[in-house]
Amino acid sequence: MENRFDGKTVVITGGGSGIGAATAARFGAEGAHVVVLDIERAAATAVAESLPDSLAICADVADPSAVEQAFDEAFDRYGRIDVIFNNAGIDDKPQPLHETDIENWSRVSRINGDGFFFVLKYGIAKLLQSGGGSVVNTASTAALSGVSNISPYTFTKTGVVGLTRSAALEYADRNIRVNCVAPGGTLTPLLESFMAAQEDPVAYREATENYNPIPGFIEPNDIADAVLFLASEQARRITGHTLPVDGGVLTVGRK
Repeated sequence: MENRFDGKTVVITGGGSGIGAATAARFGAEGAHVVVLDIERAAATAVAESLPDSLAICADVADPSAVEQAFDEAFDRYGRIDVIFNNAGIDDKPQPLHETDIENWSRVSRINGDGFFFVLKYGIAKLLQSGGGSVVNTASTAALSGVSNISPYTFTKTGVVGLTRSAALEYADRNIRVNCVAPGGTLTPLLESFMAAQEDPVAYREATENYNPIPGFIEPNDIADAVLFLASEQARRITGHTLPVDGGVLTVGRK
């Protein structure tokens, strides 16, 4: 195993489960101090305790003061921050646009939109104090293609791609790179629950598993591989890029 992040401090939002937890494990295995930030304290603690010299912080990314305090705590603990995986987010309640609940729109926008901005605002300030670093944001293939009945989610994830480009340009000459991963449907507990709730869970699961040109589910570790690459020195000349991890569906099409 490479130690590309030996001694570096990595902050992961939404680090208590799914893609965030898988990525935390990978950063920890490559020598990083991992700050696991999640709204669920028990989940964050469980992940942090499985890694060497790591820190769990319970915070809601939609609360700007909580995000600022979280970055202050991480910086005070380790003296620097080198990588931010801006990953916390929620799914949408499927509805046609004209039937979308205002409450649902506000909930998704607050976490997937405002939350991403707050993490960038306070996180980049700490990267500047540390002399530079790398940010990887989590968007979605929904930001890069049309998806019906999830307007709030698509809107916010498209905004993440735009924020990535703007921040990459603003900080490129200050030793900060900002990139983005765009996962397709990934086999997380959230997707498992969604499939189980369908009218025919077995048929839905089979269709989902065979949806992409590359057969099989996209797994959290597939996303983690992309995140670690974009955060590493191997990607030192890459910034402002959105990398789909989607089994080929965006470029090749559906099977």
